[in-house]
Amino acid sequence: MERILKNNTLSLLLIGIISGLTFIPLIGNCPLFDWDEINFAECAREMIVSGNYSKVQLNYQPFWEKPPVFIWMQALCMQLFGINEFAARLPNAVCGIVTLMTLFYLGKKYFTIKVGFFWCLLYGSTILPHLYFRAGLIDPWFNYFIFLSLLHIAITLNDFNSKSKYKNASLAGLFLGIAVLTKGPAAIVIVGLIMLLFIILKKQWLFLKSKTFLLFILSTLVISGSWFLGLYLNGNKDIILEFLIYQKRLAETADAGHDGPFYYHVIVLLVGCFPASIFFINNYRNTESLTPFQKHVRLILLLLFWVVLILFSIIKTKIVHYSSLCYFPITFIAALAISNLNITFKKYQSILYWFLSILLIGAFIVLGTINFYKESLLQLISISDKFTLGNIKADVYWNGFEWFIAVLLFLALLFIYKGVLKKHYQLLTLGFSALTVFLVTAVNVFIPKIEQYSQHAAIEFYKQIKNIDCYTETQRFKSYAYLFYTDRKPSHYVNSDQKIHIENFLDQFEKEGNSRITSYATANLQWMKRGKIDKPAFIVCKVDNEKDLEEIADFKKLYSKNGFSFYLRKPN
Repeated sequence: MERILKNNTLSLLLIGIISGLTFIPLIGNCPLFDWDEINFAECAREMIVSGNYSKVQLNYQPFWEKPPVFIWMQALCMQLFGINEFAARLPNAVCGIVTLMTLFYLGKKYFTIKVGFFWCLLYGSTILPHLYFRAGLIDPWFNYFIFLSLLHIAITLNDFNSKSKYKNASLAGLFLGIAVLTKGPAAIVIVGLIMLLFIILKKQWLFLKSKTFLLFILSTLVISGSWFLGLYLNGNKDIILEFLIYQKRLAETADAGHDGPFYYHVIVLLVGCFPASIFFINNYRNTESLTPFQKHVRLILLLLFWVVLILFSIIKTKIVHYSSLCYFPITFIAALAISNLNITFKKYQSILYWFLSILLIGAFIVLGTINFYKESLLQLISISDKFTLGNIKADVYWNGFEWFIAVLLFLALLFIYKGVLKKHYQLLTLGFSALTVFLVTAVNVFIPKIEQYSQHAAIEFYKQIKNIDCYTETQRFKSYAYLFYTDRKPSHYVNSDQKIHIENFLDQFEKEGNSRITSYATANLQWMKRGKIDKPAFIVCKVDNEKDLEEIADFKKLYSKNGFSFYLRKPN
């Protein structure tokens, strides 16, 4: 095995094949999840339908919350494999392959083969990174580009008098610019803070006056500004303005109800990156046997950890993937510890290890046996939320053996702990490999069942009316699923009375602080309720909000299922 790892071509090919088999199969085995997964996939679908790839749109209205790079990736995959879940999630599966190959290559090149091997293994077997490589979210590619930018900054700052300084500075700016075009200017804030802190700590003030730094700035601005410049020249400066306003609001308010306590991301990283998070804590201060350059890279990654953790703890919007950049430093420090077998758990670390182990194992046992006690549980607890109650009552098939997956998790964590005690590479490798197998199995078994409890009834309805010429909206809950799964076309807005009604309401809604996308949906919903419709109008609501529609005589309730109710209004 070590002979293969020494050969760059063979080792990278092997990692690519294994990671491909880990992340690609069955990624389309369940519908996309509202909101984010369907949000981005719908933007990609509308690019294909409209043929407009120059700007992002949602519900065929300008969508300024995200730049286009990831949407372009999804659109390309949809062109190749069709408009479906597999194509929407494929870009991140590819990102998983590329990321693991990169971590092995960099770990081997700048540290040792074992650092590269375990960094790659830990990243693939850690819960949250593994999940994101199988989901249709922007963050994996956004994080990857920032990571590459920081790596080239580290190389440049290590010796900015070297011949390759201009090349590395240009690459740093290139990757940072692409990161901005993937998700937004948060990339510049994160990288800028890390670079500033590093310069302060290392007292490398001369770098800020150098041509190398100027080249980095210019390459960042040229790449990141290219798309925005295109929008401006095409008369879309209002989209740029709304984009900046949205970024500001995201930092100042808890967007879309996603708020939480200051320590939110500490808990997320401790549990979501377990057991690598325990190795990170254990080896955080250790710099033994590292060369000056290796310490240099280590410092950059630790600054990445603290900047991201503190920054997104301060920001009021709390979403799990906001701290996902921390996965790189956490798994890196853990890999350093394991590669040197420099691990001795203190008593509190052992207690924390097994506390989190039991917590996770117990959670999967409870989830895997839910069908055995669901009815008894519903009788014991009082749930006033009718929608949640309807979700829980969903008829989901369980074969009764799902809980057995938790045994694999227990064995994996046991092997890892034994490997720590005995300082044994093979046990550690076996443990993290078993953890990867557990994650692949758990994701493919549990995620589709969770989807059936949460949103499947609504998705099923949208698919049923996909080929019906009709109007469709949701009542009093935000969703993008009805756009994607009914295959909405621009011709949805063809009724002249409908257009007049919508335009009359747009100014009013926008003055109240709503986006144009929300305004169109709200105005269209009101028109569907009382306007002169020329084809069937379907409205989906949660069972808690049925009263709003039952007060309208023209609406007929079709049925209710799993917390959702479905209504129809026919044209005269």
